[in-house]
Amino acid sequence: MKIAIVGTGYVGLVTGACLAEVGFEVYCIDIDESKIAKLKQGESPIYEPGLDNILKTNIEKGRLHFFNDIKCVLDEVEVIFSAVGTPPDEDGSADLKYVLEVARTIGAHMKDYKLIITKSTVPVGTAALVKETVHNELQKRGCEILFDVASNPEFLKEGEAVNDFLHPDRIVVGVESDRAKAIFEKLYHPFVINGHPLIFTDIASSEMIKYAANAMLATRISFMNDIANLCEIVGADVSMVKKGIGRDARIGTKFLNSGVGYGGSCLPKDVKALIKTAEKQQYSLEVLKAVEKVNETQKSILFHKLEKYYNHDLKDKKIALLGLAFKPNTDDIREAPSLVIIEHLRKAGCRVYAYDPVAMTETKRKIGDAIHYCTTIDEAITHADALLLVTEWHEFRTLNPEKLISLMNHPVLFDGRNIYDSVEMQNAGVTYFGIGR
Repeated sequence: MKIAIVGTGYVGLVTGACLAEVGFEVYCIDIDESKIAKLKQGESPIYEPGLDNILKTNIEKGRLHFFNDIKCVLDEVEVIFSAVGTPPDEDGSADLKYVLEVARTIGAHMKDYKLIITKSTVPVGTAALVKETVHNELQKRGCEILFDVASNPEFLKEGEAVNDFLHPDRIVVGVESDRAKAIFEKLYHPFVINGHPLIFTDIASSEMIKYAANAMLATRISFMNDIANLCEIVGADVSMVKKGIGRDARIGTKFLNSGVGYGGSCLPKDVKALIKTAEKQQYSLEVLKAVEKVNETQKSILFHKLEKYYNHDLKDKKIALLGLAFKPNTDDIREAPSLVIIEHLRKAGCRVYAYDPVAMTETKRKIGDAIHYCTTIDEAITHADALLLVTEWHEFRTLNPEKLISLMNHPVLFDGRNIYDSVEMQNAGVTYFGIGR
């Protein structure tokens, strides 16, 4: 089976590389010529553990190819994944212009049956729009060519995407024909035989599952952050609360870590889009509106703790930031709490020195030289008046309190992810502030 993947962003590239890894011949398409040129050399445009090796291996084996125009491969393939971007529109709803442009191109040039699969995260009803768009293009040509549209949402965690694709906890597919279902059974056979469940639904339910899943994860994060803030007020410890409720089989422990809020390309965008989807149906998702509000407030919590500690006088203070990416094992800074914190610090007159293992290039592309970019942890914390831990990279977990005392002007630590032992820090002479502790 030959497969085309339109869009070589995070989802498209991982999907294409992993399908090639299990033996399919895959054609990845992107209009960005410089990106395609680099991909042909095995250079990944994104940081994702394990992806570089899979790219190079499958390029060498002749299973993974890259082109700038889908028309070059349209006659070769039966299956087309649409994995183009769906950025938030001005009102927060998903912008489908790229999705529909792919549909128009396919409809204008296809000569035989195609299965067109929406892999991008799209609102309910998108597959119907894609189907209508392809049909309209065929009518313009006076052609009657059979095709199917299906929904196959991704559930990839940045930093773990390759493993998530190759070892999925579930594969969700929305179809409306037996022919499409049979193709998916063949496509995902390598995963099913390894025990990974393939779940077939109607298309609307498949589209909703992706949004509902991310909305639930976002809800758990904001709920625990709200509880953490209350813990501080009443004198409770949120880490103990997490242990107590996480042992409840109905709740579990995942996504119950309190911190400085969620970010990235998925949860913020998908929560906003789902809220807008409901509003278009004259329904208000009050819980998700609260989730979003709590998260935006939480992104500022470290700054407010710092501001209170220094009695609202932060001018010319050197503040060290450890972590810029929205989470470890990625260089993604979209909707990252670090950006909100940096904006607060700069407005307060602080000098910001930041270190992140992989996300500094992306941060500089976003905000330029607004902060100082350091090459080591020591460089960031030397003579600092405070340290803000924003992203829980593994190399930050073993931070030595004696080093903070010896290098910092004022050894005060604001732990935005609760990764340090507060008693150990305080006993060593570090002033420590966590979240909900």
